[in-house]
Amino acid sequence: MDLKFIKYEKRDHIAYITFNRPERMNALHPPCHIEMDNVWDDFMADKATWVAIVTGAGDKAFSAGNDLRWTAENRAQLTEALRGKGGFAGITARYDLYKPIIAAVNGFALGGGFEIALGCDIIIAAEHARFGLPEPRVGLMAAAGGVHRLPRHIPLKIAMGMMLTGKHITAQEAHRWGIANEVVPMKDLIPTAERWAREIMECSPLSVQASKQAAMDGLGLPTKDAIAKHYDLQAKLFRSKDAVEGPLAFSEKRKPNWTGE
Repeated sequence: MDLKFIKYEKRDHIAYITFNRPERMNALHPPCHIEMDNVWDDFMADKATWVAIVTGAGDKAFSAGNDLRWTAENRAQLTEALRGKGGFAGITARYDLYKPIIAAVNGFALGGGFEIALGCDIIIAAEHARFGLPEPRVGLMAAAGGVHRLPRHIPLKIAMGMMLTGKHITAQEAHRWGIANEVVPMKDLIPTAERWAREIMECSPLSVQASKQAAMDGLGLPTKDAIAKHYDLQAKLFRSKDAVEGPLAFSEKRKPNWTGE
């Protein structure tokens, strides 16, 4: 895969995805969105890759969101330079990716950068990270899901206070409000994300994906309807090789050998 603005590597069932524009605070422009669409397509299709870790190059920014300088300089091209099919960074409008995604936030996660993190399943934040949706301060809005996801993550009044003022919050505040799962020193950021990935991979990848799918598809539904919606998914999971391996390994007092089949 020919990538200019994104680093992408896979090892030990983990995909490492890095926004690689540190000179622009890892802000994203349309070519980045296209590259990210291709990366997510590959991650979804690779049965040997079970978890993704997303981060930014350097120690200043996860992503400052939309590259406003590029937008200002290429205004006439905006109608042609549409985002990829998955939305901002190929992820904010991708609703069929059920493999777990961990955001390792290494600095500023602002605007679209925060929306990317909110689109992930787990957020690990460096101690100096900051989060915010400052779009109204430049005449825009957090239209890549931020105005909808943030009020679903934290109390409405806190979310509205952030969105209507464009103010940032610290990593510690993000942890207190339940946005970040863990806050660690910068040197421990990727190792911590890897620890979470390894703990996830102690579980069957099919079970993890089915759990995520059921949870996400059931959001907003009454409990009865949400449970009914995943009957077929549950039946498919029970027919898998991993569903046989799990109880067998338990009875034999050994670690299971997951295959994702």
